[in-house]
Amino acid sequence: MSGSATVRVLRDRTAGLFLAAVVVSGFGTSAMWLAAGVWVKSLTGSDGLAALAVFAMWLPVLIGPVLGTIADRLPRKPLLVWSNLVMAGLLTSLLLVDSAGRIWILFTVLVLYGASFVLMGAAESALIAGAVDSRLLGDFNGLRMTASEGMKLLAPLTGAGLYARFGGGTVALLDAVSFALAAGVCAMLPVREPAGTAPAARRGELAAGIRLVWTSPVLRPLVLTGSVTMLCAGLNGAAIYAVVDDGLGHSPTYAGVLYAVQGVGSVAVGLLAGPLLRRMPERVFTAAGVALFAVAVASRALPDDAVALVASAAIGFGLPCVLIAAMTAVQRETPDAALGSTTATANTLMMVPNAVALALGAGLIALVDIRVLLPVVGAAALLTAALLVTGRRTRSSRLEQDGEPGMADEGPTGPVPSPPEA
Repeated sequence: MSGSATVRVLRDRTAGLFLAAVVVSGFGTSAMWLAAGVWVKSLTGSDGLAALAVFAMWLPVLIGPVLGTIADRLPRKPLLVWSNLVMAGLLTSLLLVDSAGRIWILFTVLVLYGASFVLMGAAESALIAGAVDSRLLGDFNGLRMTASEGMKLLAPLTGAGLYARFGGGTVALLDAVSFALAAGVCAMLPVREPAGTAPAARRGELAAGIRLVWTSPVLRPLVLTGSVTMLCAGLNGAAIYAVVDDGLGHSPTYAGVLYAVQGVGSVAVGLLAGPLLRRMPERVFTAAGVALFAVAVASRALPDDAVALVASAAIGFGLPCVLIAAMTAVQRETPDAALGSTTATANTLMMVPNAVALALGAGLIALVDIRVLLPVVGAAALLTAALLVTGRRTRSSRLEQDGEPGMADEGPTGPVPSPPEA
């Protein structure tokens, strides 16, 4: 069944083209992600500005719900095509960045880069929800994760090599070409746009995504679990160099080995996510992934290379579970007219805590030993997993006592009961 489902996704022309676009654009994005910080560092000599290069790409996530409403208002296929083409053009402007005085051009492009990904992510999610069989959404999202993480294993090495040999402008051109190719792939998508919403229906649409997430008994617990888990992931990420140096006694470059092993875990879970989601409830799948992530984070406190490698693979396998489950639920449970804003809202609620935790974690590492910090972070994530499962059981028991079995499974397209405890 799992093999046949994967084949069905890959044979679906729409899904196949989307995955091709992810591979093409993901290669350039992963290369640029690494090169941006190195580029800023080499031109300015500032570690702080180099860190801000990555933050600039994260910044537009804060206004995700606003960008998501744009994806709901405009035809989504043309939006994907033109967004990719605009980014291809903007990236060529980075050829002008040859001194510290022009670094503002790079930062401007990076902010627009992040905004384009929020916008295109919302449009893509909405189109996929309408074009792919709902029973295969988990498989598609898993394969999308595999494609994205696979590019992260390959592209950074290419980007680093190009930067070292030819400079940042060459990496920018590579990324521009990847966006242009992705635009061509998106232009071939055989999708039909739904009829546009009437102006009266658009009143209050900025809050529609937040309202749908908050009132849905399906989406709310998954997104809140994702928020807490990504907060823990940010703290874990901030501790990586302390783990490598203080814990394992290696040079900072060993972090690349751990990240590569983590990427392998993410590729693996992407292939298995669809079959697993068909065999277990979304909450159980999510809680199992979060629990695996929690145990792996806590085990990183042990100063052992073998444990560190296994933990990295387990983190890569467990952490994406909550993201895959949440996004699949959003696509399945949300009306088409609000899919863009709801997708962007869910992403904002889950990704902003990760960025905040990365900044907070940098300070905590200086104050708290990782042998204390990481077990505490793991315990918090494990508690989150437990609350997700027990919250479901509590809600189900309450509904059965009230004589209303099954209501807890209904999303915003049907009757919406009181939000469950998460």
